[in-house]
Amino acid sequence: MNKSQRQNALARIINQKVISTQDELLTELKNAGIEATQATISRDIRELRIVKAQDASGALRYTIFRGDSESQLERLGNSIREVGLSITRVQFMNVIKTLPSNGNLLAAIIDDIKFAQVVGTLAGHDTIVVISPDEESAIWFNQQYDRAFSD
Repeated sequence: MNKSQRQNALARIINQKVISTQDELLTELKNAGIEATQATISRDIRELRIVKAQDASGALRYTIFRGDSESQLERLGNSIREVGLSITRVQFMNVIKTLPSNGNLLAAIIDDIKFAQVVGTLAGHDTIVVISPDEESAIWFNQQYDRAFSD
């Protein structure tokens, strides 16, 4: 089985079942007759832009991050208003606190936009560190999204 076929199967499994861990995903792939290693699945998750997010029932599950007709900037603003709790600038970084289980999804949106003012993000369960190339860029990012927290 080639990479494309494996990734298509992985996406199909994630869309059809509630999968919360890489172990569950490996088991489902094996049940579908696909052998893969943890390292391979980790790369596939990154390449397919798969993140953990809460579904409508509140279950934490893998989902494929997709852009939609809504602009990415609008989506970021809306997501910050929905799940963001605070943003704090520390020199050339911004620390964003979110509702539990929403750090990865919000970071994926920020990464997808590819701001010139953002070098990268580190995301956890409810915290995101947004790293900027310099203090001026961090100030810009903070000012853009600080308003969304107070709306």
